[in-house]
Amino acid sequence: TWAVHFSSVAEFIFAMGLVWQYAGVTGNEKWKGVTWGMLPSHASGVAACTYHFFFNAAAVSFLVTLQAGLTFLGNTTLAIACYRLA
Repeated sequence: TWAVHFSSVAEFIFAMGLVWQYAGVTGNEKWKGVTWGMLPSHASGVAACTYHFFFNAAAVSFLVTLQAGLTFLGNTTLAIACYRLA
């Protein structure tokens, strides 16, 4: 399962890089906002991996709440960024 967790976080960074490059190629800087909108979702994935790295220990259980908040924030910021593209 670690391969899946790590590859998901890594591929999200790769996708963010592609979107950033697309902004440069198209000349539409609003695409960079999509990359920024994706950042909280990436941080959510890092929080989840960190929680699992410590074997779901009670001492780091706050990471579950942090992950939920970052997921909500990421969904919101990405929706706003995509709305700006429309």
